[in-house]
Amino acid sequence: VQLQASGGGLVQAGGSLRLSCAASGRTYAMGWFRQGPGKEREFVAAITSGGSADYADSVKGRFTIARDNAKNTVYLQMDSLKPEDTAVYYCVIRISYASAISLSDNYKYWGQGTQVTVSS
Repeated sequence: VQLQASGGGLVQAGGSLRLSCAASGRTYAMGWFRQGPGKEREFVAAITSGGSADYADSVKGRFTIARDNAKNTVYLQMDSLKPEDTAVYYCVIRISYASAISLSDNYKYWGQGTQVTVSS
């Protein structure tokens, strides 16, 4: 399984970015994790093929995850960005069912990471 992520970049605080990630096959869950400088990797958001989504508390109300099942692609719309959102964002996918889509251990396939930098 191959993942191709895109959409990172540099933006000012309060701005927006949209990340996308395309998988080479069908998936059950698709999502994003991130790792900021000097921080542990953390869950951001994930969505199942049925449309059920989960978000980290830190991004609720600012980020929106969506997917196009026909294209095997997941999107992360990031609005009202803050400097603390600065991180490398990793796309993840899971092919089979899992009850907890926010746990990193449930994802076998990880993308290469895309840098998001939010300036103050």
